[in-house]
Amino acid sequence: MLLLLALLPGTASAGKFCDQMRQRLVAGGGGASGLLVVDAETGRTVCARAPGTPRPLASNMKLFTTSTALSRFGPEYRIATKLLGDGSIDIKGELHGSLYLQGAGDPALGVPAFYNRFLGGLGTNVYELGDQLREAGVRSVSGRLYADDTVFDRLRGVADSGYATSPYIGPLSGLSFDSGYSDAGADSFAADPARAAATALARSLRTSGVALRGQVARARTPADATTLARVDSPTMSQLVRITDVYSNNFFAEMLMKLIGSRFGGAGSTRAGAGVVERFARSLGSGVHAVDGSGLTRSNRASPRQVVRLLLSMRADPVGDEFIQGLALTGQTGTVASRTEGTAAYGRCRTKTGTLTGVSNLSGYCFNRSGRVMAFSVLMGSVANLTLAHYEQDLIAAAVASY
Repeated sequence: MLLLLALLPGTASAGKFCDQMRQRLVAGGGGASGLLVVDAETGRTVCARAPGTPRPLASNMKLFTTSTALSRFGPEYRIATKLLGDGSIDIKGELHGSLYLQGAGDPALGVPAFYNRFLGGLGTNVYELGDQLREAGVRSVSGRLYADDTVFDRLRGVADSGYATSPYIGPLSGLSFDSGYSDAGADSFAADPARAAATALARSLRTSGVALRGQVARARTPADATTLARVDSPTMSQLVRITDVYSNNFFAEMLMKLIGSRFGGAGSTRAGAGVVERFARSLGSGVHAVDGSGLTRSNRASPRQVVRLLLSMRADPVGDEFIQGLALTGQTGTVASRTEGTAAYGRCRTKTGTLTGVSNLSGYCFNRSGRVMAFSVLMGSVANLTLAHYEQDLIAAAVASY
């Protein structure tokens, strides 16, 4: 606590207060580190060190991805996964044709056994499609069940893994299932997520009494197919919250492709990154976006660009959802065990970011004085991650006490 008190403006001049924050920045992150703290009410800079130098964002990249998704789609938007048929249903309940499971890029699609265990109960139940199909009167299908994942490209990863499946992200797909895992126990990744989703649905259909011939396959849904069932994802604000609070790389990358599909002309990481960059520029910010999660080291922005994004989002119509979607220090997600015993405990909404040699912390602090502060700490030459977190927490405590 004595270390914390030494940082408070009441015990030192404003200049010394800032000098001590800079010292903590370098102590935790080395010389290749930057800092910016701004009073969000007045726009006044409280402290800065190399605020204009772009640095690796790590998972602070998710701030740019999720702010774009929230603003462009809206907080109540839901992603629809559909089951369609290309034939007629006779009086006996036989569909003379095939079924198509059409993905729309929902990162939460899966089975309850998976998402209740790993996603805190947040998920889209693929089994509900079978229930709705029976309610529509279908008892047998003469054709096959096809998986349609064509809303996205079929690059399974991002630049960090050469666009192949990454050990840090399940395989990306327009028809994702259980975050890309091959089973609800999350033991290994699926070779083909779309087929895995269709196989799980086919198994469920047969168990519930719908006769389905043949093995599942993959095909594009015919233009004249009719929707027989659909399940909607959690709201965009809920998807964003799980992405930021728990730093979920899979959700971030799925959102990036979803952004590209809807607003960038293609369901690809590259198209989504272009939309994210344009959105940041529209807010007076900026970012070099390569993926949605921050795993690729070439995702870069400066502390000034991060803070400008935070300030602009605070004034945005979806600002409340964006801020509430960040982890609360000492309480939730990636900062649940941090800042205890400091003025930042329970008073800052933040996003962490970690790569080898990189540790970042950016967000908002809500002070007892009534001030709202926006800050970005980007540490680019970290030798000791524990020390970096310790110094970041004390910097956040100083920000929360200003």
